[in-house]
Amino acid sequence: MSVFIEAASPHTMNTYGRLPIALSHGQGCRVWDVNGKQYLDALAGIAVNTLGHNHPEFAPALQDQIGKIIHTCNYFHVPDAEKLAAKLVELSNMTNVFFCNSGLEANEAAIKLARKFGHDKGITNPKIVVYEKAFHGRSIATLSATANVKLQQGFGPLLEGFIRVPLNDMEALKNATVNDPDVVAVFFETIQGEGGINPMRADYLREVRALCDQQDWLLMIDEVQCGIGRTGKWFAHQWAGIVPDVMPLAKGLGSGVPIGAVVAGPKAAHIFQPGNHGTTFGGNPLAMRAGVETIRIMEKDGLLENAANLGKHFHDKLTAELGGLKGVKDIRGQGLMIGIELDRPCGVLLTQATQAGLIINVTADTVVRLLPPLIMTTAEADEVLAILVPLIKTFLAEVA
Repeated sequence: MSVFIEAASPHTMNTYGRLPIALSHGQGCRVWDVNGKQYLDALAGIAVNTLGHNHPEFAPALQDQIGKIIHTCNYFHVPDAEKLAAKLVELSNMTNVFFCNSGLEANEAAIKLARKFGHDKGITNPKIVVYEKAFHGRSIATLSATANVKLQQGFGPLLEGFIRVPLNDMEALKNATVNDPDVVAVFFETIQGEGGINPMRADYLREVRALCDQQDWLLMIDEVQCGIGRTGKWFAHQWAGIVPDVMPLAKGLGSGVPIGAVVAGPKAAHIFQPGNHGTTFGGNPLAMRAGVETIRIMEKDGLLENAANLGKHFHDKLTAELGGLKGVKDIRGQGLMIGIELDRPCGVLLTQATQAGLIINVTADTVVRLLPPLIMTTAEADEVLAILVPLIKTFLAEVA
């Protein structure tokens, strides 16, 4: 008989609204807490655990790397860094890569690239266009680019140099930048994650690409959450048939190992020179092996196709079960990045779902977010739905 272990962290800073759960181990799309309770994982560490947990090829590869070398400083070349960079260049049709440790760092580097791009053209106070409902991180620079006022409170003064516009509104973008010679870049998520699974329309993406070309601006697309196969293509903007100038990546690229990357196209590839940017841990041998193996396994096992097919399965079933229900405002997203927007705050569903053995997330207060591992099967998706749909129906009925 298991003994109950209370999940508590009295000596760590109180920076998260944690559930009273501590996870012990996982296998595939399932995890267990320290008391032995099993959960179906439909969050993947917020789009991080691409290959699920304890993958039979990924875990031994990391063990092999740990037994060789984990870290070297950047005075030396890292063979797997070049291997991973070459693969990302191939998949993105871009030019080169800078490796760091997280999405925040990748986005911070993108902001620095844009500013130096402007300074190199003689612009003293370069400006970057960003978007309503955006989330790019919690450093001072990325927080300034983020739109969430609640996250910004208490951390002013924020950085200047950002122009904010609404999503999918070309006229608003043009009006906000007309006759402004200081604009150097447009920066956005193809599908906003923390903001509530809000997609950019394909026609809008193509129009922004054309505008950036016309104005000689950098098109910078944050693919930290929606990239690495989550939507059924390697990068979500590829559904629109465009290529950015700067593309921050992280989350799913290392399938759980901390990793970040900034992929640059020809216009941005040579902005950074020695001494302009750097990192201690970025590009270390362990993280690079994780990235190489993640992509190798994704290609071998057809996980992009699985994400597209399973995403359609989720969307069709959710639409059939919840689409006409009073209180359900929208079901949106692409591939295995799914948002169910309700007409009221629904944070309680997170607790109710874990009690029922399902890990999900609620973002933007009213949006149930699903980001399962890309290895999830149709049978496991149906298990998710069998738990989640009744919870949402009951929740809406109780608070009607």
